[in-house]
Amino acid sequence: QELLVESGGGLVQAGDSLRLSCVASGRTGSSYAMGWFRQTPGKDREFVAAISWSGVSALYADSVKGRFTISRDNRKNTVLLQMNSLKPDDTAVYYCATGVTISRRPVSYAYWGQGTQVTVSS
Repeated sequence: QELLVESGGGLVQAGDSLRLSCVASGRTGSSYAMGWFRQTPGKDREFVAAISWSGVSALYADSVKGRFTISRDNRKNTVLLQMNSLKPDDTAVYYCATGVTISRRPVSYAYWGQGTQVTVSS
């Protein structure tokens, strides 16, 4: 059974930083690409960042490029999302996911966590 658990969300002010963590267990782990997505009520799930299984390749949404950094520690089956200079538009539920290859598309990811809420006040 694959299981992803996100943590690190919270309520912050604009300009602050947060670091999200996602721990994978089961078949998930170092052999899989991992991604972060976010969703707000009434909208589709939006790509944020993704990282290859080796950690060499990373993708970012234009809206977060230069502010967010994705990284992973395969020894701990963990992927991190460092979020700096947060904006109110970053408010959403953030989900991590695993997939065979690094991708911006949600359909490329087979397993998802339960999400963690990030709220950025102005």
